[in-house]
Amino acid sequence: MNKRSLVALLFFLGTFTAIAQSYTKTDGGVVASFHSINVEIQYYSPSIVRVTKWPKGTDFVKESLSVIKTPQSVKLKITEKGNELSIASSEFVTSLHLESGRLVFKSSNGKKVLLNEKIDGASFTDFTDNGVKTFSIAQSFQLDKDEAIYGLGIQQKGKMVQRNLKMHMVQNNTEDFVPFFQSVKGYGLFWDNYSPTNFSDNQEETVFQSEVGDGIDYYFMVGGNADGVVAQMRDLTGSVPMFPLWTYGYWQSKERYKSQNETVGIVQKYRELGVPLDGIIQDWQYWGNNYLWNAMEFLNPEFYDPQKMVNDVHALNAHMIISIWSSFGPMTKQYKLLNEKGMLMDFNTWPQSGSEKWPPNREYPSGVRVYDAYHPEAREIYWKHLNEGLFSLGMDGWWMDSTEPDHLDWKPEDLNNKTHLGSFRKVRNAYPLMTVGGVYKNQRALSSDKRVFILTRSVFAGQQRYGANTWSGDVVASWTALRNQISGGLNLSLCGIPHYNSDIGGFFLWDFPKKLDDPEYRELYTRWLQFGAFCPMMRSHGADAPREIFQFGEKGDLVYDAIEKYIHLRYSLLPYIYSTSWDVTANQSSMMRALVMDFADDKNALDINNEYMFGKSILVCPVTESLYTIEGKEDFSSIQSIEVYLPKGSDWLDFWTGEKHTGGQSITKEVPLDILPLYVRAGSILPIGPQVQYAEEKAWDNLEIRIYEGANGEFTLYEDENDNYHYETGQFSTIKFTWNDAKKELTIADRKGTFPGMLAQRKFSIVRINKQKITPMASVLETPKVLEYSGAKITVRW
Repeated sequence: MNKRSLVALLFFLGTFTAIAQSYTKTDGGVVASFHSINVEIQYYSPSIVRVTKWPKGTDFVKESLSVIKTPQSVKLKITEKGNELSIASSEFVTSLHLESGRLVFKSSNGKKVLLNEKIDGASFTDFTDNGVKTFSIAQSFQLDKDEAIYGLGIQQKGKMVQRNLKMHMVQNNTEDFVPFFQSVKGYGLFWDNYSPTNFSDNQEETVFQSEVGDGIDYYFMVGGNADGVVAQMRDLTGSVPMFPLWTYGYWQSKERYKSQNETVGIVQKYRELGVPLDGIIQDWQYWGNNYLWNAMEFLNPEFYDPQKMVNDVHALNAHMIISIWSSFGPMTKQYKLLNEKGMLMDFNTWPQSGSEKWPPNREYPSGVRVYDAYHPEAREIYWKHLNEGLFSLGMDGWWMDSTEPDHLDWKPEDLNNKTHLGSFRKVRNAYPLMTVGGVYKNQRALSSDKRVFILTRSVFAGQQRYGANTWSGDVVASWTALRNQISGGLNLSLCGIPHYNSDIGGFFLWDFPKKLDDPEYRELYTRWLQFGAFCPMMRSHGADAPREIFQFGEKGDLVYDAIEKYIHLRYSLLPYIYSTSWDVTANQSSMMRALVMDFADDKNALDINNEYMFGKSILVCPVTESLYTIEGKEDFSSIQSIEVYLPKGSDWLDFWTGEKHTGGQSITKEVPLDILPLYVRAGSILPIGPQVQYAEEKAWDNLEIRIYEGANGEFTLYEDENDNYHYETGQFSTIKFTWNDAKKELTIADRKGTFPGMLAQRKFSIVRINKQKITPMASVLETPKVLEYSGAKITVRW
């Protein structure tokens, strides 16, 4: 009798408790039975494996809310040697210890350990979830002592590397949790659970522990580097659809524009000032009082002709999105219909009072309730009213507020609320994924003429597939908060979710009682706006004081001019930004790139929380400290400086001066109020667009192409119709630029692809930037070499 048969016999007799009692090969891996648990190892691709564990005597069947990939046929080599069972794909090896049940993930040759489970690291504790017997679950892993990991969503703690911490993961206003991390070693781990979860890490162990789970369920993936891991996470949970070009322009918003005249008037004012603008946002209470909360209709008499309002905004060549919530007031049509069908939850949410006065008068409860976004019929009802009330007017997108959702006066029993998928506790953290997904899917089903654009306050794994940009919530303005938005956005991007922004200037001004009259706040706002110019979405928003550019003075005033400068800079970079957005969609890239993504071999760069790459060419170092406010007064009598680290492995050229620096060192950079430290990687090719008032005002028929000399490089210019889904059927074009630094030779390749309205003839004005130290920027730019381009390959040498 061989060993396997003996193990099976002992399992049948019930006498074996130490080693794996049996294992069975499957099409995608193995299922092993131990004395108290079952373990299944199932490869979804050569680079991704799913691990599930569940107590013996129970069943574990789950349809993931985040994962949309189905297992593909994978060629595996399964071998047994001693007490180790190895399941190897072409990309990595999963090793199962037949005594302890511990899993170890190794490199493809089996020599390098990527990640260890801890021995006896899986735990199941009996738990009754609103009358249903289940478990609280946990799994412990062991990381290398100095191993850097990233991800876990958006936190407000300022940490870049997510080690040596404890985190209670429940979605809230300013922190969004994604139970995924990736390692500098080139792997990622997704803990596929939606209940309240504790993540903890110390030198002994790294643990995911979730309140509710019929089984442990996680995915291990290998990408080789950060971009590769992001690509695997998107392969597992969904790719990123493209946003319209106009969404990458400048957005103005506030809490709140109180009439349609005010809303339209803001757009008109920007046009009069000649300051670019593409988006205006209508915040809450256009529906009227709180009992009509989120009615998705203009019931407020100040919005006397909503169709005219939308038309007026469009006539000014701007776009409009509008606030919608995850809850409904008791006098709305949605509330009544959802309530009849048992599709409303019962816990305190915002607003808490029917009165609009502050503070909320709890003697007059609002009766507002959150809808069951887990129910497909409830999502259909949500969209039906959204479509009839707002989309039919020509709204360009959605500001989905409170998608976490707001949960006030929290009580443990609140999580006993029943949803379509079980208790609220069981699926708590996936709420934003479900409600955002409902809007995206329904709009896509209705029309492909307008790309879905959703601005949302909360996010979960997989949400990148739903045309959503996540903002970091109602943060309180401070220099620390500004700095924290950088690491928060970068760690979200490292979860595979690329579109992010924060409220420029911070939402609440609690620490600035003088508001815009406080010189330190004006300085903070300017620096925050500079950071915002290098985020996927550039949006000014907040409470307590308006944030429009004209609130900060007039042309000729220092703050006003600095704000205007960076709005114009944003628009000049639109060809670069839009091409980068295509790279995100087509090649699984990221827009905001933590330094680990491009400089993983530079240990000094791995934990930097105030610098990042915007696209693959531009290093950004926001100024996150007050330099020009002394004892409450402005002081610009001397120019201040900050330290900037330039990552090793590249030379860098100052965007403003052209000065060249070698990477792997910290330098001192002067930062007057209108200067944000920007450095361009040697070998980069940047397309610079025309000066415009809105994104599509002028054709890109004479782009300036800047070549930052010092290394070979390439860039692909992407173009399409800017706002529909025809690109999904191949209606787009790409033009690849390649720079050979040794030969001083630029090649513009044959144009690939076509689309309606494509430029048949155009010019490219080529400028080389190679000076060691010349200032100001204007003197860096040599006389352009103008090339006529009709789609055929061009090679030019200097």
